[in-house]
Order: sequence, then structure tokens, then C-alpha cells
Amino acid sequence: MKAPCQPSDAAMHDPRYLLAQAIAVHAGAMALEMFRRRAQLVIESKGPQDMVSAADRNVEQYVKERVRAMFPGDGFFGEEGGADVGDAEYIWVVDPIDGTACFVNGMYAWCISIAVLYRGQVVVGVVYDPNANELFHARLGGGAFCGPEPMRVHPGPTLKDGVLGVGTSFRVGVDDFIPFLDAVLRDGGMFIRNGSGALMIAYVAAGRLIGYFEPHMNAWDALAGYLLVSEAGGRVSDFLAGNGLLHGNVVVVGNQAVWGQIATHAGLALETT
Repeated sequence: MKAPCQPSDAAMHDPRYLLAQAIAVHAGAMALEMFRRRAQLVIESKGPQDMVSAADRNVEQYVKERVRAMFPGDGFFGEEGGADVGDAEYIWVVDPIDGTACFVNGMYAWCISIAVLYRGQVVVGVVYDPNANELFHARLGGGAFCGPEPMRVHPGPTLKDGVLGVGTSFRVGVDDFIPFLDAVLRDGGMFIRNGSGALMIAYVAAGRLIGYFEPHMNAWDALAGYLLVSEAGGRVSDFLAGNGLLHGNVVVVGNQAVWGQIATHAGLALETT
């Protein structure tokens, strides 16, 4: 097995870190232009609460072409195009528009999410919100930022001290989600769901949300935000356990104090990364 890189080695990832930021901003501009004329887009349904538009496909194709032009040997795993990774050491994991249902219905809760893995470890995470022009970004060992400003997770010691983000989908049953909400409310907590898990995880890194829980997310939605939260001083569950890259996993992220509270309310015994 290839050894994971260490934070002290992480500056080697800077070229991809800089490229991911540049790609996210340009891809976001493309998506925003299509958002403004969304009535002209062709919309398809991939299943309950799961839409795809021409914007998703066009943006992902742009990202893939930019990556391959600069790093032709890198693997690529996109929501729309699937996995093309081979035995590449670097793998780009991309959601061209996280929050497509919001996008096609004229709501602003959507973003571009780009993660880069090196030998199975997330080393770059970028989430870009074109509507707010906010670029959340992190490189392993280099800290987490919103634009030029450093980010830190919310300092609150309990769920009562902040707002929790939550998400769900028809990939899981109601019984995997409603009991969690019941436990949070009985504990005096508050929660929101805005339609973009990647954006809400970025908000955890920025200290706007105290944590985030979803019974199942796909890798392209979660991995960029995971590095943001970790580099902002937070705690995250081991998303890549059990082949989470290909099959997805449960998501529990938060500050060091509330992470265990979220996991307990979810009825989970989870390992952290």
C-alpha cells in the first residue's frame, strides 16, 4: 500500500491547489451565467430529488479538460461522468454543481466542489459559491480560508450554542433521519437544510454552522468540505472508510466539542480522521 503524504510534504500539492482554485472560479462564472438563463436549460431527473442539467455536464467537462491539460496523468471522478482513475496517484473528485435542485428552481444554495486526493488522502479542497463570490479553500497542512481570510470552526461547546446543518436523500430511509432530528430538538438544538451539502460543510469550516450531519453523501459532495473543516480545526468522520470514495458514506463534521454529540444523536459510533 502506498504511504499517505504527511503535512510536511504537502507543499508539493501547491500546483494543483492553485489550479483547483482557478478552475472553481471560472467554472462558477460559467455556471452563474447559465443560472441566469436557466429557463433555457434542458433538465433531466436521475431519480427522486436528483436532477441534472446541461449546466452540470458542461461545467464538469470544462473542469475535466482543464485538469487533463495541466496534469494528463491525474485521475478524475465526477458526479456526471463517473470514475476514470486507473492507478493515478492524484485523483480529482468533482461536483460541478452541488445543489442542482436549487439551481434549476432559482435558489442560491449551490456551489462548485473540487477535492484532490493523493495516494488516497485528501490534500486539496475547494468549494466556490458564485452567487456570494466566496471561495472556500484549503491545502493539507496549510490551513483553511475564505478568500484571503483564515477560517476557524464555531467555538460553541454544545449544539445549543449554534445552528446545525443537516441533509438527507432518498438513498436512505426516513428512519435513518427523523430520529436524529428528534434528538437534536429535544437537546435544545436548531437546524437548517439549504439544499447543498458541500456548501453547508464549508459553512462549518467558516464557523457559520456548528456542525453538519447527513446519513449518506457521495464523495464529490463531501471530500472538499472535509479538508476545509479539518484544516479549520474541526473534527470529521472517516468518510473514505469502507470504499467511501466510490460508494459514499455517512457524514458527521463539527467542532471538537460537538462532534461527539452529533454522532451520539445519530446513533453512530464513528472513527475520525
